[in-house]
Amino acid sequence: MRLRTAGDRLKVEHSIIDGVRGILEELLAANPSIRSVIPGVIRPVRDARGKVKVRVTVPTQNGWKAIALSAGARQELFISTEWGKEELETALKGAGAVVV
Repeated sequence: MRLRTAGDRLKVEHSIIDGVRGILEELLAANPSIRSVIPGVIRPVRDARGKVKVRVTVPTQNGWKAIALSAGARQELFISTEWGKEELETALKGAGAVVV
């Protein structure tokens, strides 16, 4: 399946929950060492209110998996980078996300 792209590094296979797209675009614009971000499946949750929260969870073969919480939903984010967890969390904070 071909992925639609927004820019050239934000791959859009699914829709993106409210508030997260702007943070991802800011993250990619400010950090050229992030190769790509692929948003995953959206699921409803009860505790996702207020500002966009992002939790970096586990390393993958080419980067990190993160969970974004916003607007009553959670969405998986697959971030392709060589950075460590702390560097990625700092970049996410700089893009406007609350890192939990």
